[in-house]
Amino acid sequence: MRSRFGFLAALLLTAVPAAAQQCGGDFEAWKQGVAAEARAAGVGAAGLDALENATLDEKALARDRAQGVFTQTFIEFSNRMISSHRLKQGAANLQKYAEIFARADREFGVQAPVIAAFWALETDFGAVQGDFHTLNALVSLSHDCRRPQLFRPQIVPLLMLIDRGVVPADVTGAWAGEIGQTQMLPSDYLGHGVDGDGNGLVDLRGSAPDVIMSTASKIQSRGWKRDQPWIEEVRVPDDLPWEQTGRTNKLPLTQWTQWGVTRPDGTPLLDNGLKAGLALPMGRKGPAFLTYDNFDVYLEWNQSFTYALTAANLAARLGGAPRFDPRNPEPGLNGDQMKALQTKLEAKGYDVGTVDGILGTNTREAIRKEQMRLGLPVDGWPTLELLARL
Repeated sequence: MRSRFGFLAALLLTAVPAAAQQCGGDFEAWKQGVAAEARAAGVGAAGLDALENATLDEKALARDRAQGVFTQTFIEFSNRMISSHRLKQGAANLQKYAEIFARADREFGVQAPVIAAFWALETDFGAVQGDFHTLNALVSLSHDCRRPQLFRPQIVPLLMLIDRGVVPADVTGAWAGEIGQTQMLPSDYLGHGVDGDGNGLVDLRGSAPDVIMSTASKIQSRGWKRDQPWIEEVRVPDDLPWEQTGRTNKLPLTQWTQWGVTRPDGTPLLDNGLKAGLALPMGRKGPAFLTYDNFDVYLEWNQSFTYALTAANLAARLGGAPRFDPRNPEPGLNGDQMKALQTKLEAKGYDVGTVDGILGTNTREAIRKEQMRLGLPVDGWPTLELLARL
């Protein structure tokens, strides 16, 4: 049984008054604009009362400005996140809920290890769902003018969930407004919530069947292709045409084979008829992965490449793959050196987003372009040599 709220969620896309999208200013007056928006979308007294009682949460604002976890390298982050506990619990849950996972695969085409990996990384299978007051966090992040476009669209869906008794007014979750065991945003709760246990409710905080089915629905909605792989670890030669690498430059496996890319044990790649990019999260001397179209869905879930690749690897491990080979990557840059590099790239006209010391997508792409200009191997990995050359 799919969510009864999907149609209402679709209506929200056209029910937002433009004047109500402003951030900042007097908080109470700003809330009145949100209330008008919610009322127009059909939110009733319970939801509007919850909004009236909402207050600013300085802790949520502080967390939005301090996401230091993504300054870690892929190897550091994945070694910490893909723990023996998560692998053990993941295997146990795959067995315990095998019938539900099989149903999710039949209905949405999403493989069980993929769902289980997000379940593990987000909340340790429901054990740590977050203690931030969700509505207070969302109104705070929306009233704040740093990134309101990310959070404002989630307020009315949350008020609808509250108004219909799906979640309580004081529901808690992650600092950015996510709710439940796989940390779904209110709009996804409305649009992709599925009653997996057949009790007439969609409970993403307490019902494992609801969590599994709803997570599969969300993943499918982001473009997941049934029965297709997401990543594949490979071994790369020393003389690869590095400018051809990168997640988005998808080529036939026959081409990668021709250039000397093999399976980790040195045997030839098995041509599956698909195209894949070659991701080098820590440069040409570090771990290497073919990334298929389904890997792009991981980046729809979380825009951090490090998180996405870690989630994809955890899914592969839960599906039976061995731990990836870290190889021997070149030393990278520390936080201050990364900021110095980003400053130099900005001075050359590149858009690196914020000079924050984080190796994000824009910074990686700028590095690749400068590596090409300087005649260096184009692998998107920041090194002391690159910093010195700039």
